[in-house]
Amino acid sequence: MKNEHLRNSTVFPLGQKADAANFIGDAYLQMVFTDPEPLNTAIGNVTFAPGARNNWHSHNVGQVLLVTGGEGWYQEEGKPAQLLKSGDVINIPPQVKHWHGATKDSWFVHLALTPGETVWLEAVDEEAYSKLQG
Repeated sequence: MKNEHLRNSTVFPLGQKADAANFIGDAYLQMVFTDPEPLNTAIGNVTFAPGARNNWHSHNVGQVLLVTGGEGWYQEEGKPAQLLKSGDVINIPPQVKHWHGATKDSWFVHLALTPGETVWLEAVDEEAYSKLQG
């Protein structure tokens, strides 16, 4: 597996296993910042094992992803998936249906800046995910 060193995350601790109702595979969440002042946004460090990803979802206020390690995917509904690598920044507009997670053969870590609520939806289609090449 690529980026095996990310098994223990990057700068921040690995955290707890993410809610299995909203993730496929092994993903871990460590909340880094939850204080409503001064930014009014939660910041979570999310670590995905190879093949792990979250379900389709949207954010009422939007979200920003800061990729800190490994290789992963980001896809908005109706658009092709984008391969993500360390240093990539994704600005997700409010109420845009999307998903993100690791490639099949790499660990993947990002910080998620998420003001407002997340609306969780259906799982990413296994067949469509398995066809992604990165």
